[in-house]
Amino acid sequence: VQLVESGGGLVQVGDSLRLSCAASGRTFSRYDMGWFRQAPGKEREFVAAMKWIGSSTYYADSIKGRFTISRDNAKNTVYLQMNSLKPEDTAVYYCAASGRPAYPSALLTSYDYWGQGTQVTVSS
Repeated sequence: VQLVESGGGLVQVGDSLRLSCAASGRTFSRYDMGWFRQAPGKEREFVAAMKWIGSSTYYADSIKGRFTISRDNAKNTVYLQMNSLKPEDTAVYYCAASGRPAYPSALLTSYDYWGQGTQVTVSS
């Protein structure tokens, strides 16, 4: 599975962005998908995830209520809708795919494939 993120950019506080992650491969629908982010000088952290079984979603507390993960299996794409952006949301955002649905969605080590990342900068 190859993953390519897009949709990042420079926005103002309170603005919205939608990130997209296009996946190659015919079995995209059978992968759990996640979004992570990494700010300068910080470790990569979990943002959101969606299971392929039942489409359950999971969110980090820091973005709950502002971000929404969704997927379109017909387009092999997962999205991250980000609303009410804050300066602390500034980071490189990565999408990831996991072929191990029994593993916790919030752990980096649960994921087998990673995109190259897209920069999101929120200016105050």
